Amino acid sequence: MNILQVKDLKVSYGGIAAVKGIDFEIKSGELVALIGANGAGKSSTLNALAGVIQARAGEIQFNREPVSHLPAYELVKRGLSLVPEGRGVFKRMTVFENLQMGAFLQQNPAEFKRLLDQAYTFFPRLEERSTQMAGTLSGGEQQMVAMGRALMAQPKLLLLDEPSMGLAPLMVETIFNVIHSLTKAGMTILLVEQNARLALQLAQRAYVMESGLITLAGSGTELMADARVRKAYLGE
Repeated sequence: MNILQVKDLKVSYGGIAAVKGIDFEIKSGELVALIGANGAGKSSTLNALAGVIQARAGEIQFNREPVSHLPAYELVKRGLSLVPEGRGVFKRMTVFENLQMGAFLQQNPAEFKRLLDQAYTFFPRLEERSTQMAGTLSGGEQQMVAMGRALMAQPKLLLLDEPSMGLAPLMVETIFNVIHSLTKAGMTILLVEQNARLALQLAQRAYVMESGLITLAGSGTELMADARVRKAYLGE
């Protein structure tokens, strides 16, 4: 079953078209990657899906309901969470307080504790640093906070925007191991990622985006083998 269906999505900034009418879908339980060069429109697509910016045109259906008119906080209530590019942690709040913010809808203390334990299981370092100000953490640790905060909202669809950006190789490996674990646990993920090789290795399906349009689609394996992808994104 499709958890997300996007038809003719268009996003503009002033008179500049960032996304020029794209169609794609995500099935429940899939990890789908969206790859492309800087400025291709990938982050604009994610921000429109999450209600952070308003799409100029097109239809977004989430769980078979039209949602393109809804603000971000309503989409979080329905189960759609974004981990933004640049992490967006609350720097003057502790790690624990950041995680609390992710669970702002949760009224049940026992369920909150379960979600917190789950976040700490995925990211043990967050438990070690729970009383530390998020702004004093390394980039990789802040990425963990941003992902943990999104997981606290119990998303049905997790949107990840450039989770490896600016991170040391060891931290990239840690983050991607968690993404792999989340997928194995059945979470549905849309991953925007500059590291095309890593993204395609993990993804069941993927889309290539160029200049605001989707130009290629297929399984992760198919796109890894595609000569155009290998030349443009895999450095071959």
